[in-house]
Amino acid sequence: AVLARTVPPAARRSARAALGAAWQDFDHRVAEADAALVVDEVWQRALEISFQREFAHTLRSPAPAKTPRPPEVQAVFCIDTRSELMRRALEACWSGIEAHAFAGFFGLPVHYNPLGTEVRRPQLPGVAYPSVAMKDVVTAPGQARADEVQSAQAVAVRRRRLARIDQWLGVVRWPNTTFSFVETFGIGYLGKIVQWIRPPATPRVAADRLGMPAAVPDHCRPMITGLDAGARVELAAGILHAMGLDDRLAPLVILCGHAGHSTNNAHASTLDCGACHGRPGDANARALAHLLNDPQVREGLRAHGLNIPDGTVFMGALHNTTTDEVTGFDLDLLPESARERWEKTERTFAQAGDRVRRERAPKLSMNADLEPADLLRAFRRRANDGSQTRPEWGLTRNAAFIIGPRDRSRGRVLDRAYLHDYDACFDADGKVLEALMMGPMVVTHWLSWQYHASTCDPVHFGAGSKVLHNVVDGHVGVFEGNGGDLRIGLPQQSLHDGEDWYHQPVRLTVVIDAPAASIEGIIARHAVLGQLCDNGWLLLWRYEGDGLRRYERGRWLPLDV
Repeated sequence: AVLARTVPPAARRSARAALGAAWQDFDHRVAEADAALVVDEVWQRALEISFQREFAHTLRSPAPAKTPRPPEVQAVFCIDTRSELMRRALEACWSGIEAHAFAGFFGLPVHYNPLGTEVRRPQLPGVAYPSVAMKDVVTAPGQARADEVQSAQAVAVRRRRLARIDQWLGVVRWPNTTFSFVETFGIGYLGKIVQWIRPPATPRVAADRLGMPAAVPDHCRPMITGLDAGARVELAAGILHAMGLDDRLAPLVILCGHAGHSTNNAHASTLDCGACHGRPGDANARALAHLLNDPQVREGLRAHGLNIPDGTVFMGALHNTTTDEVTGFDLDLLPESARERWEKTERTFAQAGDRVRRERAPKLSMNADLEPADLLRAFRRRANDGSQTRPEWGLTRNAAFIIGPRDRSRGRVLDRAYLHDYDACFDADGKVLEALMMGPMVVTHWLSWQYHASTCDPVHFGAGSKVLHNVVDGHVGVFEGNGGDLRIGLPQQSLHDGEDWYHQPVRLTVVIDAPAASIEGIIARHAVLGQLCDNGWLLLWRYEGDGLRRYERGRWLPLDV
């Protein structure tokens, strides 16, 4: 069919004859192509072994002793590689905090309706489907129930303000209006220009809160709606069990979503939560906290054998991965004892954030020896800089995913690994492990190959240079320059430090702490997992005691790195 459309009629007979002759030699040509690829495969495997050798040594090293007393605070972060630094720093700063890792959408299969909009935005991984509604609810201070009068007023004000913002963006974005805009408003635009020349050291402003009346954001709370009491209890029970926190809850449990912070960045979503469709994770964290604090839900959980202590309080928070600041939400709903614990934890977050910034600064060519306040201002200015092509490194250099108890990762430097808490002792039927392998494991594989392909074939699978990007219709995509094909994948500045490739394109190494039979059974039941593991798209290991074994087409072999 291709020949018939592309070869001139006079040449079709000879072209078909040449193709037929080549087809007779097909096996030989494939063998030649395979032989030519051997060198590339050797280099690829060598690069992976260079990572795996050090990674395996880290995993086999003795774990630091765990504090014997129960924790005062549990902080649940996303499995994101950037959260590992914060978890490690928190536990080093205060023995009273216990850090956990769970998928950043916090198990909520939701679509989110921000206040005063018609948006129904998915807040979950692409492998799942949103089946539960979550929307912003305005309440009175200190109350967790909607105030209909305040809600209606806030919606009306925000819609008017968003309409004006939309008109403004229409003026400044479209090429045919840009020049007249500059001629008319150029002098009035000087303030904006000054901010670009000297970026302010102001904290992140959430886009979901733009246009709200000043007093509203603190009492505008994302909440799950449309579920009856039984469905709410079932949802809460499933999430607690998947987290592994059925009966091991501290007095204060902080559910910490995460988001990036950048300015003038068409690829800003690559810095947000990959487990949430590239969205910030604070809405999910806050909605789940409201759900688990609901007395009616707690009463229903007791029928499932899940007894949340009366003194346990859940709260939502947000980890800004660009500046490593942590913000708590709905503080007016906390009882006095929980508020005191939060204030103590907030100071620990500040100490841990400073440690993380000092660890990250050299990788961004920043001065790590500044005073704490000066270093924080430097990170904030970087995030607010409209000319900054690399506000942070995102998931660059991601290389592994660990599914196992926190004891397998506590105290170890694993900044290239995704981490998800899992304890096979509390998963007798293997359903939690199956959900993790079909959910987060597949999603981290996608993310790994997005970075891999954008690095190894940047012409076809990368987005080119941010310096040359022109955004198409606000959100459709980017051109590199004035035209051509829409660029896909990641921009060069997310992968390259200006001198060499910063990302190492290795296949994802997945390490699972579970019985071999459980893992094999799940792979056998899901063809996609067989394709990924048996065909080498990812590399699968498992713990056997304190040792490690690797998966090779249905067999577990000694790990030889």
